[in-house]
Amino acid sequence: MRAESGPDGEWSVRTVRGSEKQYLCPGCNQQIPAGTGHVVVWRNDSWFSDEHALGERRHWHSGCWRARGRRR
Repeated sequence: MRAESGPDGEWSVRTVRGSEKQYLCPGCNQQIPAGTGHVVVWRNDSWFSDEHALGERRHWHSGCWRARGRRR
């Protein structure tokens, strides 16, 4: 896991090789198929508890996560 800072806040980012579930990427609104590597991110600077921030984590395509800063 690594920490990242950006204009959209402080984030914890974890790379995963894939999972048994599929997820919807918030960056492109496309499915991340089961077994596909991607990143899981959650806010480090949440106004609420760490547990709440972890509960709000999202699964992103790695490329979509990297590109998010260029869209702002």
